[in-house]
Amino acid sequence: MPPRPRYPMPEFMRQALASRGLMDAYHARPAYQRNDYIGWITRAKREETRARRLKQMLDELEHGGVYMKMKWHPK
Repeated sequence: MPPRPRYPMPEFMRQALASRGLMDAYHARPAYQRNDYIGWITRAKREETRARRLKQMLDELEHGGVYMKMKWHPK
């Protein structure tokens, strides 16, 4: 199985994380989660979808314990 592509963080995500004070929460997540969030958000074709996905990521980081609408507990 080929390795997953690695996605660079777009500036709009960096700004959204910084404006909500969630950069530390984002960096506390495992690398695969950070990469999955970036790929999932940036692959959206419609701006409305991209905005909804970005909001979901920000909300999950803010509340903790959730990753892609699934319970998640850091080790």
